[in-house]
Amino acid sequence: MEWLIVSDSSCEIRELDTAPGVTFALVPFKIRIGQREYVDLPTLNTHAMLEAMTAYNGASTTACPSPEEWAAWFELADNAIALTISSNLSGSYNAAMAARQMVLEEHPDKNIFVLDTLSDAGALAAAAELANARIAAGDSFDDICAALKAYNDAGHIMFALASFENLAKNGRVNRVVGFLAGKLNMRVLGRRTADGRIDFFYKTRGETRVLAKILEEMSVTGFDGGRIVFISHCANPNAARLLRHGIRAKWSGADVRIVPCAGLCSFYAQDQGIIITY
Repeated sequence: MEWLIVSDSSCEIRELDTAPGVTFALVPFKIRIGQREYVDLPTLNTHAMLEAMTAYNGASTTACPSPEEWAAWFELADNAIALTISSNLSGSYNAAMAARQMVLEEHPDKNIFVLDTLSDAGALAAAAELANARIAAGDSFDDICAALKAYNDAGHIMFALASFENLAKNGRVNRVVGFLAGKLNMRVLGRRTADGRIDFFYKTRGETRVLAKILEEMSVTGFDGGRIVFISHCANPNAARLLRHGIRAKWSGADVRIVPCAGLCSFYAQDQGIIITY
């Protein structure tokens, strides 16, 4: 194939309307709950996975794609653009870079670019759409890579969490604190740090307040309606629609996409969680 856009499955879109000569692919994360492994592909039943997480008393884990899985795709393309979740949240970027080196040793004529988005979810979806548009426009490989890097560097992401059960089971928060936060209808809002980690910077009671805080933070960070906004939700379409209405009321004509969280993002966002990228 001439062009490949390949992403790990932290990307929320499962398919892309590609330009001629372009293939879009996903390499999946795996989620282990007890003795069962869930593969984060379009066929995954995320609702069943979340139910299994709730029923299981122990800690659940995730595993990133292996270098061999990345390499299998890189070998098929003359020009490959790979998109990964933040390298400070997962080993996916390191695995993709190891695969790049392996493939280039055997095929030095190939072009392979790996973008560490320092983010996840809609950030990867927006990057995939941009890469596809630039390829369709006939841009060079180097120009496309530079455009992706610049676009990604200017991006933002926020996480609004309503459930803390998984964080408690994995030792990220005290179990009693996590239980009480859920019972008190607490919402916690996080944002990306410069190095791609998560800073939980705001907490409140009730969904309305956290949605208002998201709109406020978008203004503070300079959003002007000119970038695609992805709202990923974990079984919370009503909040996603309310947020989209608020964004469009404030920035008329903004391109706002609502997508359900796939497997990996559901694992971290948990029930009622929202991820917004812009």
